[in-house]
Amino acid sequence: MDWRIVASTFGLIFLAELGDKTQLAAIAMTAESNRPLSVFAGAVLALALVTLLAVAIGGTLTRVIPAQYIRKGAGALFILVGAFMLLSRGS
Repeated sequence: MDWRIVASTFGLIFLAELGDKTQLAAIAMTAESNRPLSVFAGAVLALALVTLLAVAIGGTLTRVIPAQYIRKGAGALFILVGAFMLLSRGS
């Protein structure tokens, strides 16, 4: 196992997820249910499954599409989502 990749992935994902809607949903679910361990278990399982899917898809895509194009495509999608969020009307 390459611990540098583990550490850099952890740091990137941790910072990207800090303060996002997933955390807000977990806060709301915990406040509503008053069952923090159950909410934690559900959130961990959901995030693990989403990550497993992303890793599987990423591993499959790199067999067909070079990694540099996948990175550029992911960057473009982030920009598009950000532009959409900036230009969409708030409620």
